[in-house]
Amino acid sequence: MRPNPQWIVTRVDGKIASVSMSYAHLARIAGKIAGQNPSLVSSVTTEKISTQELVELAKAVRWEDLILYGSAFQRKVWEALFSLNHSEGQYVPSRKLFSYTDFATLCNNTAGVRAVAHAVACNPVAFIIPCHLIIPKDSMDRIAEIQDKAKSTLFEGRDLYLLDAVDLGEYVHGKAIKRSLIALEFGL
Repeated sequence: MRPNPQWIVTRVDGKIASVSMSYAHLARIAGKIAGQNPSLVSSVTTEKISTQELVELAKAVRWEDLILYGSAFQRKVWEALFSLNHSEGQYVPSRKLFSYTDFATLCNNTAGVRAVAHAVACNPVAFIIPCHLIIPKDSMDRIAEIQDKAKSTLFEGRDLYLLDAVDLGEYVHGKAIKRSLIALEFGL
């Protein structure tokens, strides 16, 4: 059975600043805007939505619809993550997993895999910025091994990356949520 969490969407002046399962991101956002001139921010709102509503929101969101509080490096990594599922303003799920190493290469930062991994982990906008698609390299290797062995089976190597034997890595909302988001993304 897949978890069906409620997601908390925080908006600043109508732009999405975070999507999380807790109000921790709201506290961080409040801390960031507290030091700003009050006239620069008109409203901060939150709403709870279902996972299905989050999927629909992800389909409609453009990069310009986000307001992200992070370093320039973090925002660069988050934009690269966002582009995994968005091309030319359209939502196009990649249906592909990436190792941290491969993703660091996509970010033109092969020497900074740990820095890229840290920025991925700090992603404030769950699912819309699909950090759940980034998994450890040894997991990617294990998936490739399983798929290779499974080519001669009825499944022909599809869907087998979700085997419990494969650790898909850590996730701020827990491994079960990461696994369910990947399954959702892949239409399983």
